[in-house]
Amino acid sequence: MFRHKRATVIFLIIGLVVIAPFTGAQDTKQAEREAMYYRYLEFASYVKGGSITPHWMADGSSFWYAEGAPDNTVIWKVDPKANTKTPLFDTAPLRKAVAPLLGHEPPYQGLPFREFVFIDGEKAVKFTVEEKEFILQLDSYTVTRPPAVSEEEKNRTRPQGEEVPSPDGRWLAGVKDHNLWLRSTYDGLRVQLTTDGVEDYAWGFEDYWAWASAKWASWSPDSFKVAVRRMDYRQVPKIPLVHWLQPIEQVEWHPVRSIFSTTKAGMPLPQTELVIIDILSKRQVRVDAGASPDLHLYILGWRPDGSELLFGRVDREFKKLDLLAADPATGATRVVLGESQKTFMENIVLGPALEFQEMFLPLRDGQRFIWLSERDGWRHLYLYNFNGTLIRKLTEGAFPVEFWPTPLTVGEKAGWVYFTARGDPQRPYDTHLYRVNLEGEGFTRLTEATGQHAIQFAPSREFFLDTHSSMDRPSVVELRGADGRLLQMLSKADITALKDLKWSPPEEFVVKAADGKTDLYGVLYKPYDFNTEKKYPIIESIYGCPQAIQVPRTFTDWRGIAPQALAQLGFVTFVVDARGTPGRGKAFQDVVYGNLGRFEVPDHVAVLRQLAAKRPYMDLERVGITGGSCGGYLTARALLLAPDVYRVGVAVATWDPQFANATEVWMGLPQDNKEAYEYASNLPLAGNLQGKLLLIHGTSDTAAPFSNIMKLVEAFIRAGKPYDLIVLPDQGHSFTGTSRTYSLEAIRRYFQEHLKP
Repeated sequence: MFRHKRATVIFLIIGLVVIAPFTGAQDTKQAEREAMYYRYLEFASYVKGGSITPHWMADGSSFWYAEGAPDNTVIWKVDPKANTKTPLFDTAPLRKAVAPLLGHEPPYQGLPFREFVFIDGEKAVKFTVEEKEFILQLDSYTVTRPPAVSEEEKNRTRPQGEEVPSPDGRWLAGVKDHNLWLRSTYDGLRVQLTTDGVEDYAWGFEDYWAWASAKWASWSPDSFKVAVRRMDYRQVPKIPLVHWLQPIEQVEWHPVRSIFSTTKAGMPLPQTELVIIDILSKRQVRVDAGASPDLHLYILGWRPDGSELLFGRVDREFKKLDLLAADPATGATRVVLGESQKTFMENIVLGPALEFQEMFLPLRDGQRFIWLSERDGWRHLYLYNFNGTLIRKLTEGAFPVEFWPTPLTVGEKAGWVYFTARGDPQRPYDTHLYRVNLEGEGFTRLTEATGQHAIQFAPSREFFLDTHSSMDRPSVVELRGADGRLLQMLSKADITALKDLKWSPPEEFVVKAADGKTDLYGVLYKPYDFNTEKKYPIIESIYGCPQAIQVPRTFTDWRGIAPQALAQLGFVTFVVDARGTPGRGKAFQDVVYGNLGRFEVPDHVAVLRQLAAKRPYMDLERVGITGGSCGGYLTARALLLAPDVYRVGVAVATWDPQFANATEVWMGLPQDNKEAYEYASNLPLAGNLQGKLLLIHGTSDTAAPFSNIMKLVEAFIRAGKPYDLIVLPDQGHSFTGTSRTYSLEAIRRYFQEHLKP
């Protein structure tokens, strides 16, 4: 007995000696991985160059741009016609001339500024150093101080907030106290144009649905009339926002509440009015937009001669949209062009104002316009006249024309239409620049390199800048002629610093959807210390709804930052765009119509299993998933519909299809499709939860109200299912500041704790 005890003690001591160094090594490795994780969160900062901001000059082709770190700034002038790139300023004499007026040597070693404006017909420039303005004469390099200008004078012509300047530069239209006002740029005089604006029935941009790109007002070409949107929210349901962090001295003993108007599927919508106001007489002419109360109206602009106001009209379910023209004298309207679909129109639900404007491009002749339509199943270009007559279809094929981030561009002098499209059947998400003439002939691809091409055309339309990259190739900026010929490379990203990250390119993959037929494309990330002999837990990053793709496509794409960083902790992570998402034509996207929540999880499970079947290092027993907004909804749904597959999830700012007006675009009205709405809800599935689920939500979220997450939490409570919840006070749909950092840390810890890399 004694010998047995002694042997046990000796064994335990030996075990401790062996385990202690091993544990220390584990801790060291864990610390190294976490350090690498934080570095990868700043991945873009390790990539230098590869982008420029052109400032076009008076000739419409030449431009300048600033390059270099602040301590060694160079400003280059590029002349595409001569194909030259030269420094615009002689740095040494400029610094010497500025020093006496500045009172000391200018900061840094290069140019002491990065921005300037040409004056006196490009014979001189005005720039600012240390909040002091200077004027440089380019012929003599003499520097002077301009006459002092008061702040009042500076503000006189500067738009404040959302003010819209008139074409003649004399007026700025803006909103104050829910009413429309004008402000003179000559003397600051303010003129009130309307007096009946009130909260929830305001003039102008006080619109809870106003997208950043939406035109809330548009001036006539002669600057005597202004068209304005007015929004009526008086019948729209309201939800309270509790400002929990309001200083106590301002609120006595209770937090302040504000009221936010919102709509859920099937509930009343805000009513939109279009009104044209004569600024001299203040006469208002209401535009006849139709009898239906449930319409979305978007101002597009005016005919060049001011004879008609052009605007877009979309029905509630986004199945029908029209281009209309209104008589500014009477408000009478005519339909120029109408489009309809059995399902939703295009993928305009996320930003209809932006995309409606990009779908329509009037030509300078004032008689014709180009229209983007998906009527044949693919988004293509059509040429119309303003009588609504189709002149011809300009593009054709099994590929979609895109309008973002490169807008449709027309070189009317040469008769070419330039556009980006996803026209490579081998790489269907790559974007390239193409052109076709206004006769529908000469269709040509103008860019070669794989990946994404973002184009900036010169005002002359004779040259363009092509900024392109892919997941494994850093960004390059090239100067090209309008026919696509390469003139010179202007900037190439330097990725030398990535050596510190032990970076290697992610793996692009193609697998099948759950139907066994449809190709799905994605990207997979591995840790910096990847070893094929090891088993790695898996994390999927998901969004998955019909208005956006989630797979990163460029070298520093923000969508790839989080999954790539998580991989460094010892995970294999991946992102895929499944059926129902945009970018692959109408049929691919229409899978979701009337079926929200039905095919997404099966598709993603199919992807996961196919990836793991060929990659034995992926551990199907340890699978996590995370996403925000719609991705939060699908994260929770994945754990509820496939609990044998997904073991851990982090759902951020979780959107709920039953409580969002956007759902009716994909599903129809709830009263017409009750069964589909019930199926799409996660609430009845709460009892299926088996894995670990963390919910992170802001109390001031207006896109996915806090009540959404409370309903889901209550469903888990009723089902007796444990869950984890982090509440971020006064945070909206996107987290900021320390709350953003806190949420990232929570996601990291949760996956480390429960998937154990």
